[in-house]
Amino acid sequence: MRIALFVTCLTDTLYPEAGKSVVRVLDRLGHQVVFPMEQTCCGQLHFNTGYRAQSLPLVRGFAEAFGGFDAIVTPSASCAAMVREYHPQLAEESGDRGLARAVAEITPRVHELSMLLTDVLGVTDVGASFPHRVTYHPSCHSLRMLRIGDAPLRLLRSVRGLDLSELPAADVCCGFGGTFSVKNPGVSAAMCADKCAAVLSTGADVLCAADSSCLMHIGGALARQRAGVTTMHLAEILASTR
Repeated sequence: MRIALFVTCLTDTLYPEAGKSVVRVLDRLGHQVVFPMEQTCCGQLHFNTGYRAQSLPLVRGFAEAFGGFDAIVTPSASCAAMVREYHPQLAEESGDRGLARAVAEITPRVHELSMLLTDVLGVTDVGASFPHRVTYHPSCHSLRMLRIGDAPLRLLRSVRGLDLSELPAADVCCGFGGTFSVKNPGVSAAMCADKCAAVLSTGADVLCAADSSCLMHIGGALARQRAGVTTMHLAEILASTR
């Protein structure tokens, strides 16, 4: 299968290892991964802050960059949700029928990594090995918009040597929420403190998630507490052969 990698802004600038890990996993499974150089932002930041008109050129650019691939994969559940849920809306609002058709054709092929592996490729064992105790935080977008269910957990359970510890109140937001953490810092910090307490209660060495934004938020708090818990993207664990 010819798969395009949509690396996303946050991954590209702060967490490149997550993007590289996606490529390693898919390459191990025998798939060709292509990186379209024309890709830019999905427009989520613009859209979430009310700049719908400014989001539209990014919708158009995404459709142009990723057309013609069997599948598009991203290490970001929130960006996948933006493309699948809101790109069609913006394209329809534009009145450009050609764009609306292009977006409608491409969006079903956009997948967060665990969705691609389990739902499209039918794989749970990707040949990974990671002898550590891990707990998994499901991000809000993965739960409530993409509805990926237990796909990440099934993948983690198939990793050799991994000890998976259930995270209490896993479905509760970590408090990041994009600009929410900027506009409501007190509430965001309190939510993150609760999430950190839940992580520590598991005794895990590693906190895993499918969104680097959540890992950045929780990881920063854990680091300030000197908690000794490492944060890793799901793709990094799946790429590991330690």
